[in-house]
Amino acid sequence: MTTALHNLKLISGGSITEGKAVLLSAGVIIDVIDDTAIPADAEKTDLKGAYLAPGFIDLQIYGSGGQLFAGKPTVEALEQLENDLLNQGTIGVFATIGTNTNDIVETGIEVAKIYREKSRGAFWGLHLEGPYLNPAKRGAHPAKFIKKATLAEVKGWVEKADGVIKMITIAPELQDQEVIDYLYNEGIIISSGHSNATYAEGKAFLNKPIQAVTHLYNAMPQMHHREPGYIPAIFEERPYTSIVADGIHVDFAMIRLAKRELGDKLYLITDAVTSTREGEYQHELRGDRYTMPDGTLSGSCLTMLKAVENCVKRAGIDLAEAVNMASLYPAQLAGQTKKGKIEKSFDADLVIFNSGFEVTGTILKGDFLTNAT
Repeated sequence: MTTALHNLKLISGGSITEGKAVLLSAGVIIDVIDDTAIPADAEKTDLKGAYLAPGFIDLQIYGSGGQLFAGKPTVEALEQLENDLLNQGTIGVFATIGTNTNDIVETGIEVAKIYREKSRGAFWGLHLEGPYLNPAKRGAHPAKFIKKATLAEVKGWVEKADGVIKMITIAPELQDQEVIDYLYNEGIIISSGHSNATYAEGKAFLNKPIQAVTHLYNAMPQMHHREPGYIPAIFEERPYTSIVADGIHVDFAMIRLAKRELGDKLYLITDAVTSTREGEYQHELRGDRYTMPDGTLSGSCLTMLKAVENCVKRAGIDLAEAVNMASLYPAQLAGQTKKGKIEKSFDADLVIFNSGFEVTGTILKGDFLTNAT
């Protein structure tokens, strides 16, 4: 059976198009056609003028719905995270574990391997943010667990993970080259974050082979006119770079600047957490932000669609390009070559939302999810 989605505003590849229909079959987009050419035998679905966009991809989020996977890794926490995100239009996620004990990291790896077998398809694997960070830029990460990587430990975790570790945030300036080379050769995305790198250090390792940067501006040295620091190196080398577009972690003027400098390498993450009073990360919701008990800013309250909306309304980024930042660019970084666009042969993993930036439907593998739970 072919499904024809019609009466929609199509967002894909940096443009918005009307008068099109999208044909889906067996979990794949089989064509994008004029809505006057819908085959007679197709099952038509009227989207009533809503936006149809590629499903969102969040490569950094710690938990949802009161279950902080990063602090207490359980199958139930991953299930909660996946279902919540599917309801929010996110079809791909790297569940993230911050700097913590070896036991938490290793439990998270085992839980992720178990959940991988029962996932609905939106759980793509793990992002380890730490513990190999620079203590000078630790942010909310506990200093007592931050350490330098050893090849033996890294290999142990990677081998135990059996491919479930997809991304790791490290401070490259403090790590041995053999560790960086090993991670790169294993196909794990290496992202520089919580780093105190200089301009020269950044120029030396960005894209050589560090291919990404974690939450631009946060937990890194500021620019100075006599000591440029790390940020100008990022702007010049243009690795894939994530940003938290909530106006709290980063001012919208600085998001505009980053967009001008990084173009199609700037992508959105939520960096979202959930309230918890156990473990090393006791996030407390205070007004419009999460903090640690001592008041240190921690993760965000964002959804991916809210980040898109903020980029449009507060940072002056066109809607179609903001959608690219939430879908196409993270898909490219993650090596997901059939996601992030609505084109023939791409996966039918889509989000439907209205002009009020409310998700009205998620399509995963060609199926409508009215409620992922």
